[in-house]
Amino acid sequence: MGDWAELLPGLTEADRQQVEAGLTEADARVRAALRKASTYYWGSSVTSVPEWAAIESWSVEDRRRAALAMHLEAATSSTPTALNDVLRSLADADLPWTRADLMWCLETAGRGYTYDNGAHLELPAVIAGRLAPAELAGLVPALSVLLSELAGDYFMAAEPRRRAVTLIGQALDRATGRRVPSWLLHDGDEFGPLVRAEAGDVLAAPGVPELLAHCASLEKPAAPAKWLRRLDEHLATAQDGVKAVRAVLEAFAAHGRSVHDDSDRLIRGLVWALSRESDDGATDLLARVVAAAAAAPRQASGFPHAQRTAIAAVQLLAQRGGEVPVRTLARLAVTVKNKAVQSRVQTALARLGALRGWSLSEVMELAVDDHGLDTNGRLRTQVGPYEATVEVVGEKARLTFAREGALLKGIPAAVKQAHGDELKQLRDLVKRVGATLVAERQRVEGLLSEERTWAYPDWVSRFLDHPITGAYGRRLLWETSTDGHRWSAGIPRQDSNGWTIAGLDGRSIHGDRVRLWHPIRARMDETLAWREQVLAAGPAQPFKQAFREVYLLTPAEEKTHSYSNRFAAHILRYRQANALMRARGWQAGYLGTWDGGYDSEATKLFGGGAWRASFHHQLVDTEDRLSYDVQYCSTDQVRFARRDGATWQPTPVVDVPPLIFTEAMRDVDLFVGVTSIATDPQWADRGEDRFQAYWHSTVIGELTPSAQVRRDALARLLPRMNIADRVDLSDRFVHVRGNIRSYRIHLGSGNIMMEPNDVYLCIVPARERTGRLHLPFEDDPMLSTILSKAIMLAADDKITDTTVLQQLTRSPEHVTEHGNQP
Repeated sequence: MGDWAELLPGLTEADRQQVEAGLTEADARVRAALRKASTYYWGSSVTSVPEWAAIESWSVEDRRRAALAMHLEAATSSTPTALNDVLRSLADADLPWTRADLMWCLETAGRGYTYDNGAHLELPAVIAGRLAPAELAGLVPALSVLLSELAGDYFMAAEPRRRAVTLIGQALDRATGRRVPSWLLHDGDEFGPLVRAEAGDVLAAPGVPELLAHCASLEKPAAPAKWLRRLDEHLATAQDGVKAVRAVLEAFAAHGRSVHDDSDRLIRGLVWALSRESDDGATDLLARVVAAAAAAPRQASGFPHAQRTAIAAVQLLAQRGGEVPVRTLARLAVTVKNKAVQSRVQTALARLGALRGWSLSEVMELAVDDHGLDTNGRLRTQVGPYEATVEVVGEKARLTFAREGALLKGIPAAVKQAHGDELKQLRDLVKRVGATLVAERQRVEGLLSEERTWAYPDWVSRFLDHPITGAYGRRLLWETSTDGHRWSAGIPRQDSNGWTIAGLDGRSIHGDRVRLWHPIRARMDETLAWREQVLAAGPAQPFKQAFREVYLLTPAEEKTHSYSNRFAAHILRYRQANALMRARGWQAGYLGTWDGGYDSEATKLFGGGAWRASFHHQLVDTEDRLSYDVQYCSTDQVRFARRDGATWQPTPVVDVPPLIFTEAMRDVDLFVGVTSIATDPQWADRGEDRFQAYWHSTVIGELTPSAQVRRDALARLLPRMNIADRVDLSDRFVHVRGNIRSYRIHLGSGNIMMEPNDVYLCIVPARERTGRLHLPFEDDPMLSTILSKAIMLAADDKITDTTVLQQLTRSPEHVTEHGNQP
């Protein structure tokens, strides 16, 4: 029994007898009708077949009793009964409902069973919606608590829950005389009570409640013409209607958290109301609402704060003029992980680009927000006697304060006390700049899969002088050409004449077209020379470019023709793998022990959206049949498809452009290389035998392309290190000579074997440290792990960790191969 049932007034015996009179006969009669109607296909509602139509000839009293009898069945049956349609059909008439009927129905529902189909509340909600305010007297406390419980109920199915909330809320409003609808902006989330507290007077203004109710009635992302005409009528007649629309949307844009589905539906309708205004302020607000709706919690990136609103608002924003829609949608294109929202964003950007004569990639490029920063990535603002500076440092934004030219360590107390609003705006700017930097890094790296070129002046303005993109473009390799056939590579360099491209010899290279350098188009000697140059010059590239892996088609893939099995049959830690896929811009459904949850297909667009790669993976059943947590997944095929209008055409791997193929395979290699159980240094101690064969074969197996590039980086780094005389590099291992023992570290998995008998050494790195050593790129954590292990093992006599020391001093005769005790 819910808490609300305890607040119900008692039902007199006379009222009970009056309500229950004739229910047995009514039950038998309606069951007979149901038996005739249920002979149809199970997917059809029994109330839609001809046999059920006979009830329309029943008297109103017979239908009332039949409805009460079915309510008793729905509320007290020990098994769920899908009687929602039956109850609504029986009650869908001008029946003589009484206060006693409602009290009896609520009492029955309160003491019965609660199922997710919500059938037990269908009839009480209908009756409450039909009774006059006077007949609801005394029931308001119980109905109010019931409404609150329903608002926060995530167990009940959405449709019956929303029907019950709406009807019961309307009944409460009639009984209490409330102006703002109880069933809207309720306490099922934090947002509803917040808006009521901040804008209650505006929401209660004449005509505004009716406007809100109409906005909440929209059932689809696209509003029908009839619904829009009615919306315009409400906006015209509601006092402060426009003000109310903006007040709710402003509150949502600032809320920054997920909202209840009911609030999401209301906000979606309000977005359509806002779209009827054409001023720049409405466009700006619409953009902020889109960004807030499409945002998602960090721990659940595939679940937007308000998905219904996001889908509708994206389409509306794309119809607006100016740069704000382009910039907002371009940012969402690289940050949104939800498939439904992402597809709408891509479609909207393509439409915007077509209208302005741009490709999708160029739309996103031109839309990068500079946030008011100068070409050096700085914005200086006077705050009282202090100068505040927001600047891009590396790949992050930071806020600093200075006074009379002297840099201060932190934020002055006087600023916090007297300039709180200005400080908040500056901190918000830092967050926005940081978000743009993250999105832009992903976008620029994505250009490696595109065959794009830029006119020299456009390249300078978009990739070097731009305060955000320049943080990446200035550290990358580019190629320039005068004829589009012969290309020369170099690094951007700024001198008194502006930006130029400096080749390996340091001399300027001249051309009128520029493209991003990729090793797949370069000779091996050129690639090796640039690796040496990048390593020696610094700073680190924002992502692997000179040291980027190259994946060429193999004979096996030519034979399979339509797919690649190169990375099939690996066992991955699923949670980590799924998170990494999403971080790399792949979209994938979650694996789980439900229908359709045993297989998943991760997809990502390449080549500016013209190509799609698919990475198939499957759930690996757990040995614990009572556990529903997915721990591992197995890898399968990689397939490709080419965009053909609004559809995707499967394409043989032999026909996939080399840039598309190598970039897609690089991502999949990353998923395997980082999340395979072979990289878990504690796996050998777990005693899980079912994956032992895979683990042992992989921890010392052949190197993948990513590990081969790692080997090349180590070949250049190790001679520069203090341990150079204690390490040697072989095909698959770094060999380290310590003072206690000798070791070899696998370049793919990072696992350590102690010589001479290949005893496995388990070391779990707490933090990856390589001292002051300059690494040529920042997106290979395994490189740092291997270097850290090599540094530690070279001085193994200084290790103090007892768990490591016990392994080092264990006698070889007490250990079998791979470190297992007999």
